[in-house]
Amino acid sequence: MSTIPLTTTGAELLRRELHRLKTVERPNAITAIAEARTHGDLSENAEYDAAKERQGFVEARSRRSRASFPTHRSSTRSGRRRGRCVFGATVDLEETKGESR
Repeated sequence: MSTIPLTTTGAELLRRELHRLKTVERPNAITAIAEARTHGDLSENAEYDAAKERQGFVEARSRRSRASFPTHRSSTRSGRRRGRCVFGATVDLEETKGESR
């Protein structure tokens, strides 16, 4: 399995999103489904359909995030290589007028 480079910041954002999906979004979706069920007939209940769709989105995103962790490799390379930009490096661009190579 090939790895996907990911900055330290990107890995942290992915971890935060997964935590938010588990602790906030999933419980909210469950609550919304339970509330929509109390409104009667599920076959014509738009709130129920929307809540189930939201739950499906949250679960799919959570699954994809969990599955992608093993394939991501955190990169902390910040070294400079003459004439090249490497992944994880910070680059300052300077606009020059009339110069081209």
